[in-house]
Amino acid sequence: MAEQAIFLLEGGLVVDGSGGPSWPGDVLLAGDRIAAMGEGLRQRLPEGIAAADLETVDCRGKVIAPGFIDVHTHDDAIVLRDPLCLPKISQGITTVVTGNCGISLAPYRTPQARPPLTLLGIDSFRHATMADYRAAVEAAQPALNVAALIGHTTLRFATMDALDRAATEDECARMGQLLEACMLDGAHGLSSGLFYEQAFAAPAEEVTALARIVARHGGVYATHLRSEMETIIEAMHEAGDTAFSAGAPLVISHHKCAGPANWGRTLETLPLVDALAKRQDIALDVYPYVAGSTVLREDLVDGVIDILLTWSDPHPEVPGRMLADIAREWGVGQKEACRRLQPGGACYFQMKEEDVERVIAHPRTMIGSDGLPHDRHPHPRLWGAFPRVFARYWRERKLFTLEQAVHKMTGMTARNLRIADRGLLRLGAMADVVVFDPRTIADTATYDRPKSASVGIERVFVNGACAFRGGEVEPAVRARAGRMLTRAVWETGSRIRAC
Repeated sequence: MAEQAIFLLEGGLVVDGSGGPSWPGDVLLAGDRIAAMGEGLRQRLPEGIAAADLETVDCRGKVIAPGFIDVHTHDDAIVLRDPLCLPKISQGITTVVTGNCGISLAPYRTPQARPPLTLLGIDSFRHATMADYRAAVEAAQPALNVAALIGHTTLRFATMDALDRAATEDECARMGQLLEACMLDGAHGLSSGLFYEQAFAAPAEEVTALARIVARHGGVYATHLRSEMETIIEAMHEAGDTAFSAGAPLVISHHKCAGPANWGRTLETLPLVDALAKRQDIALDVYPYVAGSTVLREDLVDGVIDILLTWSDPHPEVPGRMLADIAREWGVGQKEACRRLQPGGACYFQMKEEDVERVIAHPRTMIGSDGLPHDRHPHPRLWGAFPRVFARYWRERKLFTLEQAVHKMTGMTARNLRIADRGLLRLGAMADVVVFDPRTIADTATYDRPKSASVGIERVFVNGACAFRGGEVEPAVRARAGRMLTRAVWETGSRIRAC
C-alpha cells in the first residue's frame, strides 16, 4: 500500500464539533490522525514533517469540521454491497450507525428475510454473529466507518418461532446470550422497533432485560417508539422507564408527532424529554423532513396525508407515484390499493413543519438520515439530510448557530453513541474531517428526483485518506478507508477509550 498523504487544511474556519466558538486556522492530517491544529502551521510543522511532504488544501472561506456521524441509518447491508457509499460520503458523512429501529443484519441468518427486516434487503441476512458481520465489513472496506447497534426484532427472529406474542423465559435467555456475544464483539448497543408488528407484542420487561445487558457493557438503548401518534406520551414513558430501569442511556429515534391529529404535540413531548433528562441520560435524533418512510402499511393510510410509493414487489412500475393517484386510476379506495401494492414501501407526509423545527432545534437532538438505500425511489433524506440542515434550518431559518449545527452532527453524536476519538477536532483524534462551503452547502435531492448529490461539500477525509472531493462533474469516491468501529466507554472528565 502506498504511503498515505499528509494534508494541510489551510486558512479555514475551524468548527471543532464541541459546540464551542469557531476560530480561523489550519488542521494538519498525518496518517490517520490529526497531527496539529492552529494558525500558521506551515511555518511550524511538527518534527519529521517537511513542507515538501504536504498536500495543501486551500480552505479560505470554507469550514473545517469533524466528519459528520449519521446517527440513524439502515446502511447495514449497503456498506457491503456498495462500499463506495456515495449517498452518504457526498454529504460529508464519515461514520454511519447501523442496526436502528430494532433491525440489524446480525445476529441472524436466513435465505429470505420477512418484513420489516426487508428494509435491509431480502437476501442480506448472512451473519449469525457480530464477529461475522465485522469481518464482512472489514473485507468490503467501505468508504466510511460503521458503528453497529443490535436490533431487538432481529433477536426475536433469531430465537422465536412466532412473533405475535411475548418471548418465553428460554427465548429471552437465548436473545440475551446472542446480545451478550454481540456486545463483547464491540456492538454499540441495542435498538428496538416496537412500532412494528413483529415486535409490538413484546412487553416492556422483555426489552428491559436486554437493555440491562447493554448497560453492563456501557452501551446505549435506541428506540423507535411503540407509537408516534395518539399514544406517543405513553410510549415515551415506556421508553424512559425501560432505559432507566436498565441503567442504559436512551436515544429516542426520529422523534416526531405523526398524523394530523398529533400536529403541534411537540409542545408536550419535548418538555417530557426535559423532565426525563433530570433523572436519566436521554437524547433524540431527527431527520429534517416532514415525510417519513417505511414499509407500506394499511394502518398508516388515512385518506388525509399524501403517500408516495418507494417500491412495490407486485407493481414495480409504481415507485415515485402517489397512492391516491394509483387508487383513483384503479377505481378503488386507498386502503385497497395499499393491499394490492404490498409488499412495498412508501413516504408518508405525516409531520408538521413547526414540529420538525422544534425537534431539530432542541439541545438534545442529533441529526440522522434514516435513509433506506434499498428502495427503488428512496426518500430524498438518503442523499440530502445533512446539507439540508445547514441550508434550511441554519442558513434560512436561523434555528441555531453554525457551531450548534455541527455539534448536532458530530461531538454530540460521538458522545451519545460511545464512538471513540471521532466527532471532535483535537490533537491526536482520528482524521475524519469534512471541508464545506457554508454559503453554498445544500441538498439537491427531492421527492421527484431523490438520487442527487448535495452541493457545497469540498473534501471529505476518512481516517486521514481523501474519500471525496466535491466540485467534479461526476461526484466520485476517491479512497475507501472506512473501518468497523468498536464501542467506547466514557470515563471521568468526558474522556473515552475504545473497548
